[in-house]
Amino acid sequence: MIYDAALHELLQKVWDGQRINQAEALRLYSLPLEELGALADHRRQLAKAKAYGGRGNEIVTYNVDRNVNYTNVCNVYCKFCAFYRVEKDDDSYVITFDEMDRKIEETLALGGTQILMQGGHHPKLTKQWYLELLAHIKTKFPSVNIHGFSPSEFIHFREVFDEPLEKIISDFKAAGLGSIPGGGGEILVDRVRERISPLKAMSNDWLEVMDVAHRLGLYSSATMMFGHVETPEDRIEHLDRLRAQQEKSLERVRSAECGVRNNRLANSQRSTLNPQPGAFTAFIAWTFQAEHTKLRAPTVGAHEYLRTQALGRIYLDNFENIQSSWVTQGLEIGQVALKFGANDLGSIMIEENVVSQAGTTFRMTVADMQRLIKDLGYEPHQRDNWYRLVN
Repeated sequence: MIYDAALHELLQKVWDGQRINQAEALRLYSLPLEELGALADHRRQLAKAKAYGGRGNEIVTYNVDRNVNYTNVCNVYCKFCAFYRVEKDDDSYVITFDEMDRKIEETLALGGTQILMQGGHHPKLTKQWYLELLAHIKTKFPSVNIHGFSPSEFIHFREVFDEPLEKIISDFKAAGLGSIPGGGGEILVDRVRERISPLKAMSNDWLEVMDVAHRLGLYSSATMMFGHVETPEDRIEHLDRLRAQQEKSLERVRSAECGVRNNRLANSQRSTLNPQPGAFTAFIAWTFQAEHTKLRAPTVGAHEYLRTQALGRIYLDNFENIQSSWVTQGLEIGQVALKFGANDLGSIMIEENVVSQAGTTFRMTVADMQRLIKDLGYEPHQRDNWYRLVN
């Protein structure tokens, strides 16, 4: 075997926890899977070393929440989606407040702490309808976090409501919105987005929503849906854009914390400041599910999923948490992903409608979660949206 000094130097750089660039990420992409996984697992240990009182490397977390799709009516017709309907379809719907109450009550009975609320881009729902829904949930279920409305939905709201993003997000937050999911990220490369969802928010739109939300004090997740028409270079570009946004958001967090620590402002002045800014809490990648969709593209399997997740852990050096996607990969690969950079198994998914419409119907219970985590020698702990331990 010929010694490759440049590769050796790159591997040492990764092992030492240093930042890599896009060219170096592409070089890592071609490593044997088990070698890339070992590097990602080491980077997980570095990222979690100080978490949970220094026990972050011993703990793997999970969440108990419910996906609530408040409507399936959508006018962007994404080629990769089997969930959407148009208004005239017999099975189109908009959720009632009574049905929402029932779903949340069932979630609480199962120990849930959150609802993940997303829907199609309904052309006729008004801003008042959304504000009333949020206020209704927060008044009746004050302990439940509303993790709702993806960036593409907010871009849709901006067009329909004819208001700036900052006002819309501020009003939604005041009504009860607690955090924002990273749905609609797909691949943050416009050439790709124009092929798979040409009527949906483009890359800069998606990032703008996250930037505004973080500035207003909301935390969010970041995602990648891959394995369709994109290239490995596109995936790396996606990761690079997420890392750059996280750097910007975290700098605001650090500046705000520094200002409070140094007590540079009088209390009367401090009360007029914007709230503590937010950032991305976690990164979740999953593979395109082709069944029942209009997008004709070669799908990828577990090998490529693990490789991409591992690369995500290494590249996203300013993300503390990486979530396994057992929902698309199944329980066994979801467990294996915990050795490829992930430190979280995600949610038990009391309800899931979008991925299942594309033919994937894996299910998980809390007992399953705990067993999968314990079998790898970790401690299972339930957490909330901000990765604080619930038990």
